[in-house]
Amino acid sequence: MLKFPYGLRNFYDLITENYFYVDRTRHIRVIEDFGRELIFLRPRRFGKSLLLSMLENYYDIAKAEEFERLFGHLAIGKNPTPKHNQYFVMTWDFSAVSPEGDVREIRQALHYYVNKRIQEFAHYYQAWLPFEISIEPTDAQASFQSLLTAVKLSPYRLYLLIDEYDNFANELMMAHQQGSQSRYQALLSGTGAVKALFKAIKTAASGNGLERTFVTGVSPVVLSDMSSGYNVAEHIYLRREFNDLCGFLDAEIEKALTQIAFECDFSSEKVQQALQIMRTFYDGYRFSKPAKEFVYNPILALYFLKNFQQDCQFPEQLLDNNLAMDKGKLTYISDLPYGKDVIVQALNENPPLSLKQLASGFGVEDMLNSVKDTQFMVSLLYYFGILTLNGENEWKEMLFKVPNLVIRKLYVDKLKDLFLPEKLEQNQAQLLARQFYKTGDLQPICDFMEQHYFKAFDNRDYQQANELTIKTAFLTVLFDDTFYIMDSETELDRRYADLTMILRPEQRQSNLKNVVLEFKYVKLGKADLTGEKIREMNQDEIKAIPLVQQNFKEAKTQLLDYEKRLNRKYENTLQLLMISVVALGFERVVWENVLTEN
Repeated sequence: MLKFPYGLRNFYDLITENYFYVDRTRHIRVIEDFGRELIFLRPRRFGKSLLLSMLENYYDIAKAEEFERLFGHLAIGKNPTPKHNQYFVMTWDFSAVSPEGDVREIRQALHYYVNKRIQEFAHYYQAWLPFEISIEPTDAQASFQSLLTAVKLSPYRLYLLIDEYDNFANELMMAHQQGSQSRYQALLSGTGAVKALFKAIKTAASGNGLERTFVTGVSPVVLSDMSSGYNVAEHIYLRREFNDLCGFLDAEIEKALTQIAFECDFSSEKVQQALQIMRTFYDGYRFSKPAKEFVYNPILALYFLKNFQQDCQFPEQLLDNNLAMDKGKLTYISDLPYGKDVIVQALNENPPLSLKQLASGFGVEDMLNSVKDTQFMVSLLYYFGILTLNGENEWKEMLFKVPNLVIRKLYVDKLKDLFLPEKLEQNQAQLLARQFYKTGDLQPICDFMEQHYFKAFDNRDYQQANELTIKTAFLTVLFDDTFYIMDSETELDRRYADLTMILRPEQRQSNLKNVVLEFKYVKLGKADLTGEKIREMNQDEIKAIPLVQQNFKEAKTQLLDYEKRLNRKYENTLQLLMISVVALGFERVVWENVLTEN
């Protein structure tokens, strides 16, 4: 029976206790050959800590006798490099250092943490070290220098692994707390504690005992500020060779699902259903422009696999709560000028967000004071894993998309908070949406839009409004990933449906509706109407307006075409409800159920 290591970051325990492990050891040789000082970025909870633990166990001289047990059955064990088990290894995890308090307290916490790690190092390697390392309680750099002196007098060299190097920046910058800027600058500017520590690492790597360094983090937010402190490391996070260094591939997920199906006595059809759900909700990450394959978020995938195995059914809640905190990153972006527009465009992908080049580093001034352009916001969303690469356009610009439905939910929830800030309104919207899933009657939701949702739009929203604005409003109200696979701009044989709501495979025996919606927007000026006049008209009078009739006709033609394409895709297994929606400004919304012979 498979044991899924959800939340387990210790490679040694994972291997020796026979947990499920997707072999990434083949990358060790590539990492080793690529350079001695490397920086690798990936979104939070994407397996970076386990990667470092793998490297630690591979290079640790103290684990030489266990090499065969740990790596013998893996790719690197069958063809190891000469450097395996040839280093002292020390790991620093900056997420373990609290950014709370004033500068003095943070500096003290940092020195305390590094000293503690050095003490543990000295105890662990005491049999290999020529003399006792001296610990300076208030000066971790002096302690580190003592460690390096001991290492230099031994036959071995040090491999330093640093996890969450940007933790201070992420915590301080996202907190919006008073004094964040001064604390950040004190830590990373001039002789700041963090910058000074990285200067010591840079010096140590110049023939002073430190031979290799591998640094992980989420974003390059710190790199600009500490460039002079640590400007020698190579950035490998955009390299094609490392696209799947963290994360699972499709074939690896299917293999695990097949084993679970065997344990639960399921058919191969159940495997394909589970695979479809996991692709939709967890796949879709691409971190390198030339890379061909998308990868799954490993933590979310393990969350699903573990629950699927334990209960022999798909988990109802597909968003692991540990990922829900990424919503705060969207809050940071939405609070920036035009940040809401970027979020809406990312959600709709019409047109897709594009950049000529990702921002490779931005410091405290960029984060707090500079004008935030599209490059800044899109780059940050990419590094946070809330956008991912999706090919390029005719101008050779990188295109971006929301990677999967779990992340799409974060966007939807953020927009719902922006446009329906009152909890009472959100609860009312949810109740109306659930009624619609069962009845197919969209009128109560149209009434809700007129009375509540559209009132949150400002004048700039009105001036720039189009059918995407209306579609986004309905998407945020109708979105439900417990029952539906919901997609905006769904590709159907090179045509794009505005919004599809297809029941998840395990929900298709319910009495809920599969829905396709097409949205149209009519400016009041084009209809030769005023807001006051349109508010006085009833539904039938609005539907009789020639311009409204024309839009309904166009929507029906499109929906009938989408129906054919969806029936081909799902082999005529879906009974589809097709609805056209026409909005007149932000004043009124009317709808029609498009009936077919089926």
